[in-house]
Amino acid sequence: MSTLLSLGRALIICLVVIASAFAPAGSFAAKSDATRSLHTYSIVARDSMTGDLGVAVQSHWFSVGPVVPWARAGIGAVATQSLVLVSYGPLGLDLMEEGMSAAEALEKLIEEDAHSAVRQVAMIDAQGNVAAHTGDSCIAYASHRTGVGYSVQANMMLTDRVVPAMASAFEGSEGDLADRMLAALGAAEEAGGDIRGRQSAAILIVRGVGGDEPWNDVIMNLRVEDNPRPVEELARLVKMHRAYEYENLGDEAMAEGDLKAALEAYGEAAKLAPDNLELIFWQGVSLINVSRDEEGVRLLKGVVERDANWKELLKRLPASGLLVVSPERLEKILSAL
Repeated sequence: MSTLLSLGRALIICLVVIASAFAPAGSFAAKSDATRSLHTYSIVARDSMTGDLGVAVQSHWFSVGPVVPWARAGIGAVATQSLVLVSYGPLGLDLMEEGMSAAEALEKLIEEDAHSAVRQVAMIDAQGNVAAHTGDSCIAYASHRTGVGYSVQANMMLTDRVVPAMASAFEGSEGDLADRMLAALGAAEEAGGDIRGRQSAAILIVRGVGGDEPWNDVIMNLRVEDNPRPVEELARLVKMHRAYEYENLGDEAMAEGDLKAALEAYGEAAKLAPDNLELIFWQGVSLINVSRDEEGVRLLKGVVERDANWKELLKRLPASGLLVVSPERLEKILSAL
């Protein structure tokens, strides 16, 4: 039943097309797409404990997420920016999947790119090897720094302190990969950030080992398309993502009959998103489905008091098999709300 519940709710980054004179040479040219101008700061990194791979980025342009970050489970991650050639992302991943290291893949693509001087690219492979390139024609302040299991890179920054600050923040922070990459983005802002300001941000994390179900290989893929404080908003979305992850764990525990584990997971979700009516509602439904009506009603009552539509939704759940109660019991529950 709880499984059914889960299913039931289941940098000028100016995206300007440049003339063909800026297309790369050779075999790369045949596979590449248009060039875009995309100045920003970013990080590619690998979690040494889990092997997870990720990219996080911020820029003063609308919707940075579809352009800069690329990652493939068990293969690697790429950030492509400055006068960006998006093909560095997918082609870099293809080369690493064929057996090249991050350095070998990047070197090959740069050699085939007649305009590598305007590119800024960083790659990391599944073994944690990193490689980065900052072309001589990238707009100042522009640089990169590589360390154990990560690379940070930026161009068109207000100060030359951005990249060192990002590196220090990543190396000195604790938590999982998302926490540490967010720390790097936050440090970039504190050091001056993009000279033009802020607008969009994104984070992409994939598993260190790919599985037979590729849709489960992406751990996190969150984007802030247009916001005056995109890094802070991205951090909020990461927190919300974790709340829903705990909610799903609670549902799974319910399906396995482990009520103690389910309540613990639901409790963690509530801590992260205490005002999220969706999460509270389904927690209440789950409790009623294991005959803990009093606790379930208490949660549902708080939801219905804030939005009466949830009461109407509750009435419809028995017909879908998501709330297993008799008509008499349902009426009793509804009358208590």
